Amino acid sequence: MKRRRRTIIGIVGSIFLLASLSFAVDPKPLQKTPKLLKQSKTIFEQACAPCHGSKGDGKGPAGAVLKPPPTNFTIPLRDCPYTKGDLQKIFEVISKGIPNSSMVAWTQYSEQERWGPAYTAVEFGARPGKK
Repeated sequence: MKRRRRTIIGIVGSIFLLASLSFAVDPKPLQKTPKLLKQSKTIFEQACAPCHGSKGDGKGPAGAVLKPPPTNFTIPLRDCPYTKGDLQKIFEVISKGIPNSSMVAWTQYSEQERWGPAYTAVEFGARPGKK
């Protein structure tokens, strides 16, 4: 009886382990489309610009008092401390936040809605005349 119980517990535990691993897979980037970028402008202005600034320069009104300061997306993105300009990592920061900082997880937005600001951050770094 004990052996059967241990077997069942082992099987159930394995199922939960496999299920948790399947959820840990990073989502693939959505295709960058004009519609996605238009939608992301609105989200960026509402959720991101107060800290990162409407120009993405890290100089939003709330950003002045934050420690560490918000990321400046107009610098070469490879110099960004947390993401090094990697689109997947930018999405991850938007989705999960940054521990011990003011960057919170934006889980109230859908996965699609979170990809938009990730592309917007990359767009700031790609604009001509960047710092």
